[in-house]
Amino acid sequence: MKEFFNRPTTRYWFSFIGKTIFYFAVLLILVYLYHYKSIQGGNFIYNEF
Repeated sequence: MKEFFNRPTTRYWFSFIGKTIFYFAVLLILVYLYHYKSIQGGNFIYNEF
């Protein structure tokens, strides 16, 4: 099992998936914080469309 995780291709894909999840979480947090930019805190980004 240790041999499986030390392979370069496995390490590459775990790194890629980990970074993707991390950046997606950051994007969700930024959208969530943008929701509260005004005093009312009610309007979502695409509410005017």
